[in-house]
Amino acid sequence: MKEITAAEVKDALPTKHIIDVREVDEVAGGKIPGAIHIPLGLLEFRMHELDKNKVYTMVCRSGGRSGKAAQLLESHGYTVFNMVGGMLAWDRPIE
Repeated sequence: MKEITAAEVKDALPTKHIIDVREVDEVAGGKIPGAIHIPLGLLEFRMHELDKNKVYTMVCRSGGRSGKAAQLLESHGYTVFNMVGGMLAWDRPIE
């Protein structure tokens, strides 16, 4: 699984396709601007909404669930990075 740091995501934020796999109540507290919210439990059923020609960065609270999400998408032919440290490592504004 490919990994990316929060700092690397911040540096290229406008060009990143970020998917936040946290639960609804977690995302209610804020998410990375522009991130798509797809809870991990629904990702398998919604992956058809994603474009295999894009590179995605998966995010959760600390990096564990997003790692599982990255593995799932990679197994279906998507190009995916897991953001190490998750939202705990994010120190920029949230929406």
